[in-house]
Amino acid sequence: MRFIQTIKNIWSIEELRQRLKVTFLLVLVYRLGCYVLLPGIDSGAITALQDFTDKSGLMQLLDMFSGGAFSHASVFALGIMPYITASIVIQLLGMVLPSFQKMQREGESGRQKLNQYTRYLTVLILCLQAPAYLFNMQAQYGGIGSMSGFQVVYLTLLLAAGSMFIMWLGERITDRGIGNGISFIILIGIIARLPESMFYEFVSRMPGSTGSQGGLVMFLVEIILLFAVTVGAVLLVQGTRKVPVQYAKRIVGNKQYGGVRQYIPLKVNAAGVMPIIFAQAIMFVPITLAGFGASADGSGFFAAFADINGFWYNLVYFLMIVAFTYFYTAITVRPTQMAEDMKRNNGFIPGVKPGKKTAEYLDSILSRITLPGSLFLGVVAVLPAFARFFGISQGFAQFFGGTSLLIMVGVVLDTLQQIESHLLMHRYDGLMKDGKIKGRTTGSAY
Repeated sequence: MRFIQTIKNIWSIEELRQRLKVTFLLVLVYRLGCYVLLPGIDSGAITALQDFTDKSGLMQLLDMFSGGAFSHASVFALGIMPYITASIVIQLLGMVLPSFQKMQREGESGRQKLNQYTRYLTVLILCLQAPAYLFNMQAQYGGIGSMSGFQVVYLTLLLAAGSMFIMWLGERITDRGIGNGISFIILIGIIARLPESMFYEFVSRMPGSTGSQGGLVMFLVEIILLFAVTVGAVLLVQGTRKVPVQYAKRIVGNKQYGGVRQYIPLKVNAAGVMPIIFAQAIMFVPITLAGFGASADGSGFFAAFADINGFWYNLVYFLMIVAFTYFYTAITVRPTQMAEDMKRNNGFIPGVKPGKKTAEYLDSILSRITLPGSLFLGVVAVLPAFARFFGISQGFAQFFGGTSLLIMVGVVLDTLQQIESHLLMHRYDGLMKDGKIKGRTTGSAY
């Protein structure tokens, strides 16, 4: 009954109702666009591309983020990933180049400039990725035939326009819908594969099917494990260490300012999914080299690291995630800057001297909580390999961890937090009976 009442409360708020309608319509446009084929593609090429995607872990990962458009040779085949790549590059430039750091400190005007640079870089990446996608289809599947220079340019423009249109849809969802639009589109692309993967896993566990093991009992065990892993991911995303901060009292005229205690929430996983993305980008190198025939005999260094289910691949992958978690946390969370801001605002941590001692204290706490956070993040990242080892299908195993699970959890929490804020603003109860939903406190899922 409480769930039904919550739905009624949500639908009774005019602004929230309109935002939900806009979000639904824009998501529907996106999903329809995922099935609009590129001109000149025959059905045989699409079937071959889908078969190859289902057998390759890397291709299946790319297809998941594009909502199936990659394997359908759609105008949305490149998805939102080029924009995400450009955003990551701009973020890294903001950490090393003074000019980009200055724009980050300029507020709204600086943010608009960085967004513009991100769009330019996205177009450049699309101009490189789109021809690569076309030539790969021509070489592997022959579904396009012999392409002239005009056809390459024409199809490249279509693929680039499709990705830019997805980016525009994401911005419209952010402005007029619910949640962060880009992150929400990634979420929809991931969830779109869940029913099909779950149904395939269910059929494969049925008695009499080829390779059936465990039957329905094993399928129920898988669902329970998936639920447990999801709960663990929620704890990882929301886990924080609250550091108390006391502000000194100031009397101005007849009024008293300060004298209150607040908290600095240091996140257990301050790096989010960035370490997994960085590690995957590096681990894709041996896969690419192996694909070019560097290890045609199926053995050797490149073959060992090209097997995403292999021991050495997952061991190095795990260690790289732990290392990148420390690296990304160190460059995004700056204890020295936090200590200076506290000192400037007459704030201090009880029992700790302001200034250098405060920075050292925050740095020690951050180091302690980052270790379990990085280990847990690494475990979540390699869980799909364990799932495949125990006989779970390739498609369904992707939901047992990795980037897809963390993005789903983070985006869902952020979206529910926005819905709850609308309910509380209109003096309704929140989505939960006790407590409030906490999001990731960041603007995006990647």
